[in-house]
Amino acid sequence: MRAHPRTGGSRFVSAGFGAHPAKPGTPRGSALLTPCDAQRPAERWLVIDRKVYDISRFHRRHPGGSRVISHYAGQDATDPFIAFHLDKTLVKKYMNPLLIGELAPDQPSFEPSKNKKLVEDFRELRATVEKMGLLKPNRTFFLLHLCHILVLDVAAWLTIWYFGSSTVPFIFSALLLGTVQAQAGWLQHDFGHLSVFSESKWNHWVHKFVIGHLKGAPASWWNHLHFQHHAKPNCFRKDPDVNMHPLFFALGKKLSVELGEQKKKFMPYNHQHKYFFIIGPPALVPLYFQWYIFYFVVQRKQWVDLAWMLTFYIRFFLTYLPLLGVKGILGLHLLVRFIESNWFVWITQMNHIPMHIDYDKNVDWFSTQLQATCNVRQSLFNDWFSGHLNFQIEHHLFPTMPRHNYWKVAPLVKSLCAKHGIEYHCKPLLTAFADIVYSLKDSGELWLDAYLHK
Repeated sequence: MRAHPRTGGSRFVSAGFGAHPAKPGTPRGSALLTPCDAQRPAERWLVIDRKVYDISRFHRRHPGGSRVISHYAGQDATDPFIAFHLDKTLVKKYMNPLLIGELAPDQPSFEPSKNKKLVEDFRELRATVEKMGLLKPNRTFFLLHLCHILVLDVAAWLTIWYFGSSTVPFIFSALLLGTVQAQAGWLQHDFGHLSVFSESKWNHWVHKFVIGHLKGAPASWWNHLHFQHHAKPNCFRKDPDVNMHPLFFALGKKLSVELGEQKKKFMPYNHQHKYFFIIGPPALVPLYFQWYIFYFVVQRKQWVDLAWMLTFYIRFFLTYLPLLGVKGILGLHLLVRFIESNWFVWITQMNHIPMHIDYDKNVDWFSTQLQATCNVRQSLFNDWFSGHLNFQIEHHLFPTMPRHNYWKVAPLVKSLCAKHGIEYHCKPLLTAFADIVYSLKDSGELWLDAYLHK
């Protein structure tokens, strides 16, 4: 495909394909979008609304992180750009210096790997969502959610203060604090996705408070990982949430068979559905996240995040140390992280591990999200327990949408799925939990068969 550059020189760029100098004989003042084997590490181009941008240097300064924008190098990023940014007009002003050309008028706007009609229909759905006001938040909803977290936090302290530190009040207080951590996790997720305020800066500031002061974790770490996950869900080497493959687990049918054919065995994957109960839900937060986040902020010099994290630990120790002593407070903290970890892992993985996991195939935004996500049936409990991530499909399609509006857009998404013959997965909560284990068992057996016989 040809493109008209705004600057001198010629390049090859492609959707999913790389940026290379033009072949001899290519007229100066043109650029070709053609497949190539790989993109040069120093050059990163992408397309938004038929305009070609050179992000080779900018990616390091990208507010959402270097990797998330780099995952779209060589691809059309129009739909993810629309999905992730609130004030697109403002953002485009900062993009103008990166503009190096436009697709030629006779060149198609859609890559061959993408369903043109589905892309058009989804963009029409997006316009409908905006007209319906489904991207506008009800701030009272989030204020009440914050208040209920603070009430639970105070109730946990009052329980030990009034009833003492014997076993029953100790465990009850830990359950309350575990609930605080889980629910604060869902609330920081809202601010991190820019879902509460109309201006990004207010979301960022409150996000630091919620994740830093209420949870003791850094906002920069969450942004670094989570935006990549949303940009390329279940895409190996692009979604950090599937980085446990292959060191700890064999994930996805194709990747598991590939691992077996390569005769790689880092773990006994045919038993992974069993050891998941040991190194998965109970261990992720207390044995990994709890310590890695400190390394992350120090290594990246995120001193503001570190300061917010320290306020959490200072508050926790000052309030509970007089009541429990050193051993008691360390035991309480570990138990709370254990509860939080189980809650977090089961909820976040039920929507993704049982779904399609593969390398990035550069398919359209709608297909990318639908093949990697599934929903859990709606109920008041499921909504609260999962932070509305039981509507994972709608959340992934519209990441800045306030969660209290997911149920309103769900019928429209179902209709679009039906129109294009795409399965809309929705299941009961316990079935979703069980499917994590079943999918690990299946992929482990596929690995073993390929390891032994292929």
